[in-house]
Amino acid sequence: MKRNSSRWLKTISPQYEHFAWQGGYAAFSVSQSVVDKTVAYVNNQHEHHKNVSFHDEYLQFLKLYNIDYDERYVLSD
Repeated sequence: MKRNSSRWLKTISPQYEHFAWQGGYAAFSVSQSVVDKTVAYVNNQHEHHKNVSFHDEYLQFLKLYNIDYDERYVLSD
């Protein structure tokens, strides 16, 4: 997915010629029952992250869903 989306983006405009995804990534599914809530969250991220950093929120998410992780590698390249 990363490779194909990166290749596609580079065809959109010369300004994306040097675009690259970060080294690591995560993917999560969203239940159909919370799609509207998720869209509202995404649309409000700028305001939301004035109060809670993305890093802190991501760690809270991993803990909430009991996802094992090593904090040395969370959001690092």
